[in-house]
Amino acid sequence: MSKDFNDFMNTQDDSMLYDTQDVQNNKIWAALSYVGILFILPLLVNGGQSRYAKYHANQGFILFLAEAVVIIANAILGKIPLLGRILPALLSLAILALIIIGILNAANGKAKQLPLIGNLLHVFDK
Repeated sequence: MSKDFNDFMNTQDDSMLYDTQDVQNNKIWAALSYVGILFILPLLVNGGQSRYAKYHANQGFILFLAEAVVIIANAILGKIPLLGRILPALLSLAILALIIIGILNAANGKAKQLPLIGNLLHVFDK
């Protein structure tokens, strides 16, 4: 892979800051937080006590907001001939890639930020 792609994917990894038992017990909830509005589930399970699940809920919330922006952008861009077919498809693929990256990170017990958007907000993981 190219150096630029590796740099893009090499986001901050805070995995060592989380208790291994917490990680093991909450991987499923953390992974589900990347599926749309389900980012709220880790905040409800176990009274929202899992730091690991809250970290991924925060990443999922950022992704949820990015999805909303992409939906609005796709509606606007859809009115432009030719470009209105290509750009929305690319934006949707980018969101899908971020969903997959987030789910894989959570399922593998990693607390890594999502590329590009992962450091925008810290609402739930304080």
